[in-house]
Amino acid sequence: MTMPLAEPFFGALKNERVSRITYSTREEAKQDITRYIEFWYNRKRLHSALGDLTPHEAYPERCSMQLAA
Repeated sequence: MTMPLAEPFFGALKNERVSRITYSTREEAKQDITRYIEFWYNRKRLHSALGDLTPHEAYPERCSMQLAA
């Protein structure tokens, strides 16, 4: 049985970012979490489920596979 992809994402978000910071406002949390996702999680962090690629690297490959099918 495969694990839903949302569970590892939210686990990483909690362990790597949210639990390490105290936010003063909801807006500050929103901005910081957006930066984490856009600049670290999607562009730098390697994902074993994607063959040790970042989502940013794996996306074009996934799109080309869908077009070929």
